[in-house]
Amino acid sequence: MLNELAHLGLTVALVVAVLGTVIPLVAARLNYLYWMRLAPVLSVLQFLLVAFAFVILTLAFIRSDFSLSVVLLNSHTLKPTIYKIAGVWGNHEGSLLLWVLILTLFAACVAWFAKNLPPSLLARVLGVQSAISATFLSFLLLTSNPFSRVDFPPFNGQGLNPLLQDPGLAFHPPFLYLGYVGLSVTFSFAIAALLEGKVDASWARWVRPWTLSAWVFLTVGIGLGSWWAYYELGWGGFWFWDPVENASLMPWLISVALLHSAIVVEKRDALKAWTILLAILAFGFSLIGTFIVRSGVLTSVHAFANDPERGVFILLILVIFVGGSLLLFAFRAGSMESKGVFATVSRESALVVNNLLLVVSCFVVFVGTVWPLVAELISDRKLSVGPPFFNIAFTPLIIGLAIILPIGSTLPWKRAKHRNLVKLWPLIIFCLASVGLLWTIQTGRSLLGPIGMGLGVWLILGVLVELYQRTGRGRSKFLRILRLPLSDWGKAVAHAGLGVTICGVAGLTAWQVEDIRIMKVGERFEIATFSLVLDSVEDDTGPNYFTTMATIKLLRNERLISTIYPERRYYPVADMQTTEAGIDSNFLRDVYVVVGEPQPEGGFAVRTFIKPLANWIWAGAIFMGLGGFFSLLDRRYRVAHSSQNKLKETAS
Repeated sequence: MLNELAHLGLTVALVVAVLGTVIPLVAARLNYLYWMRLAPVLSVLQFLLVAFAFVILTLAFIRSDFSLSVVLLNSHTLKPTIYKIAGVWGNHEGSLLLWVLILTLFAACVAWFAKNLPPSLLARVLGVQSAISATFLSFLLLTSNPFSRVDFPPFNGQGLNPLLQDPGLAFHPPFLYLGYVGLSVTFSFAIAALLEGKVDASWARWVRPWTLSAWVFLTVGIGLGSWWAYYELGWGGFWFWDPVENASLMPWLISVALLHSAIVVEKRDALKAWTILLAILAFGFSLIGTFIVRSGVLTSVHAFANDPERGVFILLILVIFVGGSLLLFAFRAGSMESKGVFATVSRESALVVNNLLLVVSCFVVFVGTVWPLVAELISDRKLSVGPPFFNIAFTPLIIGLAIILPIGSTLPWKRAKHRNLVKLWPLIIFCLASVGLLWTIQTGRSLLGPIGMGLGVWLILGVLVELYQRTGRGRSKFLRILRLPLSDWGKAVAHAGLGVTICGVAGLTAWQVEDIRIMKVGERFEIATFSLVLDSVEDDTGPNYFTTMATIKLLRNERLISTIYPERRYYPVADMQTTEAGIDSNFLRDVYVVVGEPQPEGGFAVRTFIKPLANWIWAGAIFMGLGGFFSLLDRRYRVAHSSQNKLKETAS
């Protein structure tokens, strides 16, 4: 009964979404104030209806209700409760329902927190948001109904993919979806601005917190996914340029560009049309990511579906929203006149270079991701684009971005004197000295290590220089630093986080040590400055799997540092094996051990890595997320321009 009510709730939500599209947009066009006031009510009602359906589906997974096809295919009675809940979004239908839930949640948040917006702008934003909701609700109900019934339900289900039965994957998709779908709000603001024909500082200030929140969620989601791949897949890497990984990186890059360009709109009344275009592209790349994950046109270790028919539906959504918005942009971009003028050497120019590097980086990733599909269509043969292409094409752009960031942050607005750049020379000399020092201790391997470490130091010291400049002159510098706005602290922490991540990537890539060998119980071997002893290998049983667990002692200078427990698990329901790496971590390195299959001649295959600065990669992601969170707490982003908005309401 509850399942039928939930399905009915989704159907009603679709009707409400259609009304929430038509009524506000027509009312804004005709200037009917009372009709405009229906937009927030309809948005909140959509969220409540979809939330009800999502709760019912979650209860079905917890109760192992195998009368629902999606529960039967993705759950099992022996699964721990946390993975039963994660199973809700561990499949196409449930994850799409989560997508729609977050979509309506963001619309409801706009209705709750944006009440000081001009009524016409608010109505148009919520109208566009409802149009997106109506489209995805149609997709859900017509092709991906999560409440489809099974005529003769069995006593047990088929279980969830064992690779997804992990805490990192339990939280990774929701955070990514909050980022993907959060960009729909910036898209709605952009379309509303095009319809109104006006972009100003107030609009930019309203767009920035929504873009920032989406970027924070994307950063956390990407970081969780990278961390999961690192310890769960047993490959020992943090990024594999998988199509689904690229699908999350592309909107992240565009949203970073959007955040910086919105600053120029707010501060200098410039780059208006460019900022609108970025808002459209950010959501467009989110839809492209959805197409990649769910269409089956590109294979991935963590794709959700392999259904060309669903892919065609998503492609239609992409064409309608992105194609239609770009057409509207072509007609209305001319009205977005920018009044701000700036010199070649200025903070605005640095932000323009920043934007260009980010956008080009995004399109490099896009080309590398879709090129195998294009090549197959043209030449009818399968090609692959692997890490070498991305490393060669993407890395120089990120190096350029890392170089320009501290320079742009220390330049004044509008016009900078050349002596402003001279102030950075001590910082440049220090960074070059750091690079030279690291090069002298390196053994002739890749330049990535010293260059990356130098860039990381450059970014972090650039943050310190900018904070020092903000304190001005006088004795009370420390008090001035403490009184800086939270948004300034957020920017500093986020930029420093990028520097920490770059240091981690450089250290892990350039100085990693690897060893592969066959070991028998009791044997010992040396790697770098460590000794490892295979103490024992024992079989055990988990909640829904069998495991072979090795006990490996880690020693240094004959002193026991740690005991590592790598595993090989077998999930009988899915008839699948997984690898659980054993990792000993500290501030400067990881000792990473994977145990393979038993060998015919006795012993086990043991693969060992020493990974310098590995944890810096995810520490940097945490810092970037915290920086965005600090900025969101800034009062300036939570308080509207009340006096301006009241004047606009009176005029309307």
